[in-house]
Amino acid sequence: MMLLCERSTQEGLLVSVCDADILGETFEQGKLSLTVDPDFYDGEEASANEVIDSLTEASVANLVGTEAVETAIEGGFVDEANVLEFEETLHAQYLRM
Repeated sequence: MMLLCERSTQEGLLVSVCDADILGETFEQGKLSLTVDPDFYDGEEASANEVIDSLTEASVANLVGTEAVETAIEGGFVDEANVLEFEETLHAQYLRM
């Protein structure tokens, strides 16, 4: 299950998606740290189709978790070569230019 949060900004739609089971967790990779902050990532439960629909409208997206990132890859929003690994999870960002 994934959590989806949409925010309207002056620059467009900001979308955050995370795997529900990692909300609140912190992951590290060398000197880097990634916290799946509930204030930013907590949202409505969403299916893969709902996430893809949201990414279609997004100007910017932040994705954390294996399911969330793989959904973005399968939808053609993220190139697998640009995905970061943090311990046992994945992180990617999407920016529409």
